[in-house]
Amino acid sequence: MTASFAELDALPTEVLRERAFAKAREHHDVKFYWSVLQHLPDADEAASLDGAPNSIGPTVDEAAALWRELEGRDLGELEPLLRAAFIDYLSK
Repeated sequence: MTASFAELDALPTEVLRERAFAKAREHHDVKFYWSVLQHLPDADEAASLDGAPNSIGPTVDEAAALWRELEGRDLGELEPLLRAAFIDYLSK
């Protein structure tokens, strides 16, 4: 049974993220994960790194920052957008 918008909107962002990620894992929905990754603040910086040997430190730092965001930390002003994406995904 799908929860209503009001029920989902009442949940904290972390709970929404966990539920959306669990659903995506269950359905092997890589497209959902990719759409979330593209909207995270550090995705642009991570994508711009060229992987050259002298950029290994920044690459690791950017990957760690992206992982923290993917885990629901450091969402900043993107939180409302991601909340909406999680609610939309869980409503389907």
